Amino acid sequence: MNKKNRRTSLFRYWTTRYLLTLCVGLLVVGVTSSYWIQHSETTKRLDIMKLMAAEIAERVVDVNGQLRMAPFLFRILDSRQKSLHLDYKPILLVVDAKKKPLLDGPGPFSGELRQLLPALLEENQDAKKITLSRGEQVLFVKHTIQVNQQVAGWVLLFTADKDVMRSSTQFQLLFIMLLSLGLLGWLVIYLLTKKLSQPIKDVAVAANQIVTGNYEIHLDKERPEQEIYELNHSFKEMADRLRQLEMMRTELLAGVTHELKTPVTSISGLIQAVKDDIVSGEEAKEFLDICSKETSRLQKMVEDLLDFNSFAVGDIRIRKEQQNMNELIVEISHQWHIAMEREDLTVEIEKPDHDVMALTDPLRVQQILYNLLNNAAQAIPAAGRIFLRLSETEDEIRIEVQDNGCGIPSEEQSLIFERYYRGEEKKQMLRGLGLGLSFSRMIAQALGGCLSLKESSQAGSTFLLVLRK
Repeated sequence: MNKKNRRTSLFRYWTTRYLLTLCVGLLVVGVTSSYWIQHSETTKRLDIMKLMAAEIAERVVDVNGQLRMAPFLFRILDSRQKSLHLDYKPILLVVDAKKKPLLDGPGPFSGELRQLLPALLEENQDAKKITLSRGEQVLFVKHTIQVNQQVAGWVLLFTADKDVMRSSTQFQLLFIMLLSLGLLGWLVIYLLTKKLSQPIKDVAVAANQIVTGNYEIHLDKERPEQEIYELNHSFKEMADRLRQLEMMRTELLAGVTHELKTPVTSISGLIQAVKDDIVSGEEAKEFLDICSKETSRLQKMVEDLLDFNSFAVGDIRIRKEQQNMNELIVEISHQWHIAMEREDLTVEIEKPDHDVMALTDPLRVQQILYNLLNNAAQAIPAAGRIFLRLSETEDEIRIEVQDNGCGIPSEEQSLIFERYYRGEEKKQMLRGLGLGLSFSRMIAQALGGCLSLKESSQAGSTFLLVLRK
């Protein structure tokens, strides 16, 4: 498999990167701390050596003001090493005023130090780090021996600089601390990443279930983390929505097949009856009239499907023109009422006294209102009234279509604008594809407005069409 196509788990991905980041961070902290510890330990060692040199400089002068060398000078070093818990012992060198060594302690580089003695005595600094010919670094402290305010000699102390690293317990503590922090940090990110990756893994498993057609997913919707809670909640809602759409799609296939098959079967049977001379005369003419009506209805269903598919893919043709909305709704309601052929229905129009003008497509507005008026008529089984109200605000034109029919059940109100959805009562009473309201909402959006259900109860329903001026 190509490396670019390889995938790793979220848990492994982030723990690995965190571990690398942690190691780099601890390495930087360790190196920085090492330099700081070495510097502070060197400064501390030089300060201790200064005190030891000052003490020896005082003890080396007798009551007569003469330099007196004695074994107790080395015991001073031993005593201070023991009392201060030092794990190193400086090399001692005492020099008189003529720069002649009076006391020379043993050491691995004492011979070279005697050679460097003249140069060291000329140094202005009393404490510093020097480098020997073999590359070894040595800490050097010098203290002047004064008798009667005159220089009587010098006390010099030396110790190897590499002993600083070897002898300091701070480096051991630093190593333990960094190791502990590394283990603790890795353990924390391990537990947190595992906890974070689990709900995401659950969502991935649920997504695979949906791919296979199983919409019955179970996710923990009571997560304390806000983002995980929203993810699970939204995903569950999406799954429920997909399940509803799948059920509607199945119903659509059955419904469309039934709705298209019924007129075709009727037409076929009626034509066959006329063809076989089963009926004749006026009865045959009546059969042909029925065939013509069934053909028109079949043609209307096919046109609805084609128009809806065109709108669904964005192929919506809008031809806007300046329009008097008062005259438009009167004309639309009049034409619809004549075509409806229902004398038991009354359409009442309420409109402002002044002209309401809008830049819109009158044919598209007619399509929307025809669908709303048809739905209102279907909701009124017997005599009833339909109210058509026109109003305007500063930016909008509002058209309400209200009926006094049976209303829409509350559990169906959120679904009425879904494509192919038909209410339970409509399925039993009327034929159709369930595209009217969905199609009308698409047209309203294409006109720059919106279509919504304003209210519905057992006393009737009110739909609201809002158009921008």
